[in-house]
Amino acid sequence: MPDASRTHLVLIPSYNTGERLFSTVAAARAQWNPVWVVIDGSDDGTGERLQQMAESDPGLRVWVLTQNQGKGSAVLHGLRAAKEAGFTHALTMDSDGQHPADLIPAFMQASLRRPETMVLGRPVFDASAPMLRVRGRRVSNGWTQLETLFAGVGDSLYGFRVYPVADLIAVMERQPWMRRFDFDTEAVVRLAWRGVKPVNIDAPVKYLTAEEGGVSHFRYGRDNVLLTWMHARLMVEFVLRLPLLLFRKLAKKPPFQD
Repeated sequence: MPDASRTHLVLIPSYNTGERLFSTVAAARAQWNPVWVVIDGSDDGTGERLQQMAESDPGLRVWVLTQNQGKGSAVLHGLRAAKEAGFTHALTMDSDGQHPADLIPAFMQASLRRPETMVLGRPVFDASAPMLRVRGRRVSNGWTQLETLFAGVGDSLYGFRVYPVADLIAVMERQPWMRRFDFDTEAVVRLAWRGVKPVNIDAPVKYLTAEEGGVSHFRYGRDNVLLTWMHARLMVEFVLRLPLLLFRKLAKKPPFQD
């Protein structure tokens, strides 16, 4: 097992992922120490089982929330605990096996080299990716590029990324959004507005079938309505922020620095 980091941790929010959660956590633990998991009100028994695993693994910590609050809320719970424990950065990854645990060290090293940035996974899709979702994310990415004045966000929805803990907490605590499926996209937009530069690294994404243990809580209608509402809000704020963003871009100030 790798030595424990004092600054960077892996943070995995999970909701009713079933058996896939345990292989995801094991893969993450093989690559990094520590790994923290926030069970977001799951009723599939995974929380209790994972807590038992943590009793014999000092590199694994588990929080079990009594009610489902959404991905963003689960991440925020972990971020606050991370800040209190002295960690500066957190790599978030999904619990459903879609994200490449073997790339955790590379992402962490990129963050250690430039701790002022957010290190974002740029997804490389294979044949398992549903075309409707691939095309749909292009729309969201286009809006995100505009809202950040083309600061360089490679993908707005891929949740495998390293965040600066204090900056993300500050962004989330200033408004009531970013608590559910809107978390990933709004996080990168608001962090860019805050001056956190995006750094992109290509990473594969795997959409697992039900036979492979894949679990998805994405709902096309509900979640696309949520994303549409989110981008509408962000565009209003973007217009208000545009003069400052233009100044920063012309002056090559964060997040537009080299």
